[in-house]
Amino acid sequence: MIARVGAVGPKDSIELITEIGKEFQDRLIIIPFIYNNVSETSDIVLRDDIHIDIWVFSGQAPYAIAQEQNSKQKAMFPQLNGSSLTKVLLEIVYRDHLQLGRISFDTILPHHFYETCTELDLTYESIQLLSYTGYKPTEELVAFHSERFAQGKVDACATCLRGVYEELKAQGIPVYRITPNRMTIRSMLNLASTTGETMHFKKSQIAVMLIDVEEPSKLIGQNKSSYDVRRLDLQLQDAILDHVEALSGSFVAIGNGKYLVFTTRGAFETADASAHPSVLLEKIALITDLQTNIGIGFGVTALAAERNAQIALQHAKKTGNLCAIQVNDMGDVEGPLRQTGSINFNYRTEDIKTSELLKKAGVTITSYNKLLSVQKNLGQNSISAPDIAEWLGMTKRNARRILGDLEEHGLAELIGEEAPTNRGRPRKIYRIKEIL
Repeated sequence: MIARVGAVGPKDSIELITEIGKEFQDRLIIIPFIYNNVSETSDIVLRDDIHIDIWVFSGQAPYAIAQEQNSKQKAMFPQLNGSSLTKVLLEIVYRDHLQLGRISFDTILPHHFYETCTELDLTYESIQLLSYTGYKPTEELVAFHSERFAQGKVDACATCLRGVYEELKAQGIPVYRITPNRMTIRSMLNLASTTGETMHFKKSQIAVMLIDVEEPSKLIGQNKSSYDVRRLDLQLQDAILDHVEALSGSFVAIGNGKYLVFTTRGAFETADASAHPSVLLEKIALITDLQTNIGIGFGVTALAAERNAQIALQHAKKTGNLCAIQVNDMGDVEGPLRQTGSINFNYRTEDIKTSELLKKAGVTITSYNKLLSVQKNLGQNSISAPDIAEWLGMTKRNARRILGDLEEHGLAELIGEEAPTNRGRPRKIYRIKEIL
């Protein structure tokens, strides 16, 4: 596998990274992303994260900005160590015969600066150094240097950021630019290559997902027949099949409400939001009130992956209903797994008035909260009988009865009608009230 490496930075830095990247062309594909301003980093990462395996940045600033975007991919930047600083220090002291104490520096960490000076046998009394980790705005760094120059405290400046370099140069201030050298960039790309090989190994691991629905046969005798239980099992398998298809996997129903899904770690981790375990849990919760949990395990072998999935399922059951837990090949436990913007609903309400109204309407609290969740998911703050029938797997007649009962007891209101696509009565549109 050849890893796709997104290189982000100014034009000169990216050209150098791309040139050195040719040495790794059998292992890496360098995809350049050139910006005019470091603030463009966020948009680049957000837009192209799904197309990139590893991000490399020209320096500390774009790297720090990218970290705030919660990218799923590995990221790195060339460290400005002694060798990067040495070139500029030699230019300042031996070529231009300036005193270090009369130069302002930014970004470099103090211990790196002092160690490099010691190794070069350069003397200094006090250094004008703005050291920091992460990101600082260009304006702040320009102000640091220009103020000291205007006050006569320094004769020149040295910066690690291209934007700062160009602004100081435009102001007529003597300025040096500290940039990663070829050796540093080569070391970074070598690390990216090793990381790519590790990622390929992990993506090829087996992923097992254990889906455990509380034994459906318990429903027999609770106003449910064996036919109802069978229909429920078919509904569950249909929901799981759609999910497994999105993972390019396969599944087996092993009985008693248990289902075993096989795929690869790569397919699982790179799947889109619709294949997130929490989405499957929500679909199952809209089909049945039975407790449902998911355990996901990764492993080099099918046996190891299934063992980790069993461990994950045990943790999920202890955590509570509708919970998914993941255990990786190293035994690390992660969860409960959540998906941003997912549907959530409660199984009880603290509002006594709402409870009483629901009892009179003959609708359970769980069903009421499910309807609210479906209405929220539709994104129109409205709902109809066909919507309910589709999401909750019931007849349209039963859905119309529920909406009518909720309206009668003030828990829903009729807000309009919609003409049918073919012959038939107009479809009534309701808004279910959320009682706080």
